[in-house]
Amino acid sequence: MKVKLHLLCIPLILLMIFSGQIAYYAIILTSLLWHEAGHILAAVLCGVKIKSCVIAPYGGEIEFENPAAVQASSLLWIALGGPIATILGIGLAFSMPDLIAIRLVNVQLVLLVINLIPIIPLDGGRILLACLFLFYPSVRVFEYYYSLSLIFASILFIVTLGNLPQSIFLAVLCLFIWLQVLKEWNYRKYRLAFEKYVMNRLT
Repeated sequence: MKVKLHLLCIPLILLMIFSGQIAYYAIILTSLLWHEAGHILAAVLCGVKIKSCVIAPYGGEIEFENPAAVQASSLLWIALGGPIATILGIGLAFSMPDLIAIRLVNVQLVLLVINLIPIIPLDGGRILLACLFLFYPSVRVFEYYYSLSLIFASILFIVTLGNLPQSIFLAVLCLFIWLQVLKEWNYRKYRLAFEKYVMNRLT
């Protein structure tokens, strides 16, 4: 399994360097790696082989070796693995020195809240998508979902822009999420064709 750092993490690294917050970024990176370890562990427990893992500003993007063979229930548990690891990380932080614990808890809480937003490519979006596979196996539902994700991501980005410069970190993060949602939306026809194939295979 290959682990990479997403290129769009570079603006955040530069932002932290120029603002003198290297230690804070180290906490963020550690939190992201811990979060992603939860996804990887969940995949291993579900017997799903991972081809690569890209660490992104909000978490990570996992590519499976054989996506068509992954059951919807496994997708759900893998998506839940990250938030569960983050919650455990918050609990462990309370056993650390106060100076580290406060920052670590704050970062983990922000990471948890952002990741539970129900839009692709966030964990909340993947959890919802897996539930749609399980309970509403209709291709049309997924198409609506991708469109709503794009609208919601656009609103989030505009809101953070309205609060600059205080929200510069969140604005960069929301821009990244918006670009990822846009990519998913542009490729939705191919994604929907794949999901239709998976649903036909499962039935």
